[in-house]
Amino acid sequence: MNRRNALKLGASALAGLYLSPLLGQSHILNAVAAQGPFEPTWDSLSKYIVPDWFRDAKFGMWAHWGPQCEPEAGDWYARGMYEEGSRQYKFHVEKYGHPSKFGFKDVINVWKADNWNPEELVNLYKDAGAKYFMAMANHHDNLDLYDSKYQPNWNSTKMGPKKDIIAGWEKAARKANLHFAVSVHAAHAWNWFDTSKGADKEGPLAGVSYDGTLTKTDGAGTWWDGLDPQDLYAQNHPVSAKPSEKSSVHSQWDWGDGASVPSSAYSEKFHDRTIDLIDKYNPDLIYFDDTALPLWPVSDAGLRIAAHLYNKSLKKNKTVQTVVTGKILTEQQRKTMVWDIEKGQSNSIEPLPWQTDTCIGNWHYDRGVYNNKRYKSAKTVIHTLIDVVSKNGNLMLNIPVRGDGSIDELERAIVAEIGVWMKANSESIYGTRPWKIFGEGPQQESAGALTAQGFNEGKGKPYTAEDIRFVQKGKTLFATVMAWPENGAVLIKSLGKNAGYYTKNIKQVKLVSTGQKLEFTQNDNGLEVRFPNQKPEASFANALEIVS
Repeated sequence: MNRRNALKLGASALAGLYLSPLLGQSHILNAVAAQGPFEPTWDSLSKYIVPDWFRDAKFGMWAHWGPQCEPEAGDWYARGMYEEGSRQYKFHVEKYGHPSKFGFKDVINVWKADNWNPEELVNLYKDAGAKYFMAMANHHDNLDLYDSKYQPNWNSTKMGPKKDIIAGWEKAARKANLHFAVSVHAAHAWNWFDTSKGADKEGPLAGVSYDGTLTKTDGAGTWWDGLDPQDLYAQNHPVSAKPSEKSSVHSQWDWGDGASVPSSAYSEKFHDRTIDLIDKYNPDLIYFDDTALPLWPVSDAGLRIAAHLYNKSLKKNKTVQTVVTGKILTEQQRKTMVWDIEKGQSNSIEPLPWQTDTCIGNWHYDRGVYNNKRYKSAKTVIHTLIDVVSKNGNLMLNIPVRGDGSIDELERAIVAEIGVWMKANSESIYGTRPWKIFGEGPQQESAGALTAQGFNEGKGKPYTAEDIRFVQKGKTLFATVMAWPENGAVLIKSLGKNAGYYTKNIKQVKLVSTGQKLEFTQNDNGLEVRFPNQKPEASFANALEIVS
């Protein structure tokens, strides 16, 4: 039976029989996908065109927030707490007890989010210049942060905060007139959580299994009596041929290198959970933390989710106004969605819109970053934004949220400083498009190459006043000088008459942040622009408006 006929059979009952072409197993579809011209194939999805709202927005902010922020001990806590001898394991034993007695399910239980004010935070991010806001809908820890029909017990409305986190964020974003996005990471719980069924090799509890092996029958008399921990941990299956110990889980991100392959039932449950998320909250963008799409190539669940999102948007808006992001994409796959580069930047102008995602600290809140004042500065964030935009990209910036739902005063100060620069210079950011070249200067020569998902940020030399980044908007050219020139002037070599990029006579150069017209001289070697004596606020990057 083909998929189209199967869906017709089940439409009246919101269910159907679907034969997976990749897994060769039949199962019941609970969440029926929207029908339309987009089919769940790479060829069909390649008809996708990125909507202008995304291309114009340039800057989004993200709350990468869930129960793993409760310990305030950094990234991948729900995995690291089960790795004997690791920093997070030691932290967990000291704070909560041994992971055979107090596992991640119990961390969820103590997470209350009692200082969470989504409207206040979203307005803060809007004031800093964000045009879209993204909330985490689930992480690799597999807890859905919304009223999840297909994860009915292990979601934030039933335990922990007992709140619909996504509904709260969505309401705040819509009220602020920001585009609303969600990030979805749960496809990887299948092998990401395999540390939870390990055991200590040393010490008084050596050989005692961690709680990742527990099932519903073990819950009598506990707070989770009647619930099945396997619905969270998803470890009721054989381990990978090559266990994903330590960092080797990264090599299995595409379900290769000896990874245990998810079952059809697991893949379809993920599909149904995500379709439910889309239909309940209508996100404008879905970010997937996956190679290409979730569960690819062992399942086409991700392809069906993308097709559903596009068809649903097309039916509502007459054109597709939604965005899907994915990582480590082939050239064909980059035509089907927006390429996301994690903690890194392209080194050239990309022919299609893309996005970098990064954070000012760790992805999940880490008290150590706060204590040691290791957050990225506003200067670093703005330099990243300018560079990314010059290469046809957007910046998605995570501000780590504490377990209680608040952000700390150091983060607030950074967000406020970002806002100062954006208020003065955003004309050179929003609605712009790449110019003939992205820039000039020594910094790019030192930039690192992309590896895996990205991970080349911070590998180049610091920006100086010799580093320039270009964008255009209509007939206006913007050249941003990436530092204040201490000698009072800059020479933009790419705008010299002999460079061949800008052939018209320049009539005016203006400092965007103040509106002040600047003195300039254009000759064969470049455009020399003389800066004023007084620095404007946030002068670590200085956009110039150039008109011919």
